[in-house]
Amino acid sequence: MSDAPPSPIRTERHDDVLVIISNNPPVNALGAAVRSGLEAGVNEGLADHAIKAMVIRCDGRTFFAGADITEFGKPMQGPGLGTVIDMIEASDKPVVAAIHGTALGGGCEVTLGCHYRVAVPSAKIGTPEVKLGLLPGAGGTQRIPRIAGVKLALQMTAVGDPISAKAAHEARLIDRIVGEDSLEADAIAFAREVADKRPLPRASEKTATADPEAVEEFKKANARKFRGFDAPAANIRCVEAATTGSFADGIATERAEFMKLMMGTQSAAQRYMFFAERQAAKVDDIPAGTELRKIAKVGVVGAGTMGGGIGMNFLSAGIPVTIVETAQEALDRGVGVIRRNYENSAKKGRFTQEKVEAMMGILTPTLSLDDLKDCDLIIEAIYENMDVKKELFGKLDAIAKPGAILASNTSYLNIDEMAAVTSRPGDVIGMHFFSPANVMKLLEVVRGAKTAPDALATVMALAKPIGKVAVVSGVCPGFIGNRMLSQRQGPANAMLMQGARPEQIDKALVDFGFPMGPFQMGDLAGVDIGWHRDPTKLDTIREVLCARGRWGQKTGKGWYDYDEKRNPTPSAEVAGIIEDFRSRSNQAKQEFTDEDIIAATVYPMVNEGAKILDEGVAQRASDIDTVWIYGYGWPVYRGGPMFWANTVGLDKVVAGLEKNGVAVSPLLKRKAEAGEKF
Repeated sequence: MSDAPPSPIRTERHDDVLVIISNNPPVNALGAAVRSGLEAGVNEGLADHAIKAMVIRCDGRTFFAGADITEFGKPMQGPGLGTVIDMIEASDKPVVAAIHGTALGGGCEVTLGCHYRVAVPSAKIGTPEVKLGLLPGAGGTQRIPRIAGVKLALQMTAVGDPISAKAAHEARLIDRIVGEDSLEADAIAFAREVADKRPLPRASEKTATADPEAVEEFKKANARKFRGFDAPAANIRCVEAATTGSFADGIATERAEFMKLMMGTQSAAQRYMFFAERQAAKVDDIPAGTELRKIAKVGVVGAGTMGGGIGMNFLSAGIPVTIVETAQEALDRGVGVIRRNYENSAKKGRFTQEKVEAMMGILTPTLSLDDLKDCDLIIEAIYENMDVKKELFGKLDAIAKPGAILASNTSYLNIDEMAAVTSRPGDVIGMHFFSPANVMKLLEVVRGAKTAPDALATVMALAKPIGKVAVVSGVCPGFIGNRMLSQRQGPANAMLMQGARPEQIDKALVDFGFPMGPFQMGDLAGVDIGWHRDPTKLDTIREVLCARGRWGQKTGKGWYDYDEKRNPTPSAEVAGIIEDFRSRSNQAKQEFTDEDIIAATVYPMVNEGAKILDEGVAQRASDIDTVWIYGYGWPVYRGGPMFWANTVGLDKVVAGLEKNGVAVSPLLKRKAEAGEKF
């Protein structure tokens, strides 16, 4: 008797139609056993003279939603996906894909190898491999342009967003939309309709028409989005190859490009981040089965930019929000901004007007904190001042119902101090949203010394329905992200005194992959933030800029000069101020390469990350990387600062820090000496 586990693929005969069914939860990933089962199922249909056509469908909530990415980088077991798809396509009996849920990546490629495709209206189809730094490697880049044309093929492969069944039907990627509740029956009926039609439509036998104009237009439209990434360009090259040679030539190009990406550091970084994001949701020491608190209503204190944005996350998820302000004018302004944001989204087709009204309908604006008494979670988004926050937490403690979670949106301050003024420190937690709070995906969840496990588990679980990626941080100034960011500005300022220019430093960091450099960021946020408006105190370059009204983009001048469209140009006035400080400091002028700038500004961030790990402020290195990818614009193709440090070599990072006179974290030093990685 065989000890082999039962195959996730089974077959069912419906008279002259063989239905091949996958049951490989949760997403019918195309692992080795599924591929072998598909091959056996098709062979069974081919060998049986009574069978005239075949249908491939999946049990559970979705069609094949992609490859089994745990197999990546390991020796291939069983038949390759490309081999199975080619075999399906070569069948002399029609094969129909019956699609529900999502047909993604390898799943989409399976459908393209079938002769016909039917789908339910709610289905989606796509090739998102580019988001893992890859391309569809089982013929997808060759079959999509041959069926649906170059324009759609570029969009599907190089951008990677799935398309609806309706759009796929219009593009001929799907032959028929069938009943939401009658997929199998409709697919079998369709299979009978086409059973005797010949020749069978095979994507590999079609020709793709070249469209150089569409390619150029697509590259131009997405230049900013694709900057720094290898995979989009590889996808584009493969789609173009589909228009210039035979199918076999195109497949050879696809294979070569796929292997190049698969062996490169960018895809390794993007695959690592795929797992890191999922890992971040797990809190190591919360007991399994911890019961979550019910969050049916949320209170937000403060209706400014931050408070309004925070409220929108919950309203969009259908959770009622009570928002509190101290003055009617501020309250009206805040509610107006929320409505305007939703209206703008509706204009872009993201919401219907009915949905906008429904979301605004569950928002309760008020001037009274007492109206928060029935909220399950209250988030303060007020002025970043400890005394003001402590006073508010004292009031909330008296108002909030027992078991309500009290959260602070502080980006820097000590959660334990706020918890200490309440009679319920177990209910107090940090929920640090990033600006704009309704857009940015990161949520830093700050666990106080006395935060109750069920309060933490509840907030972590709440992140998903409100569209956030949550990462747990311990209490320390600036938590994970801002604490590391603070290590970048000092060296950047120091380099100005040694002859580097703001635009040179910014350019090196933008070329590295950041959306902007430290001085551009200063101008965007406001150079005057935290400035104490003392015109006699002119000890730093920044104080001089502030005294001269150079407060950044809002005043049309900061570290840079700005035109009316806020385009920056280097400022002669700023260059003069910097040179004046530099000459008085008696520091010799130096030349800096981009590599010098990265070593001076980014290595100290890695060093701080190592301290954060060593202190237990972050659970794992990948959590730090998740914070930086989702909250600070770190380039995803570099996999976060800790992953990137591994690729650079920790010994090189240590040497660079020592050369620049930075005290090296003991953990970083130990790992470098042992030849280990984070």
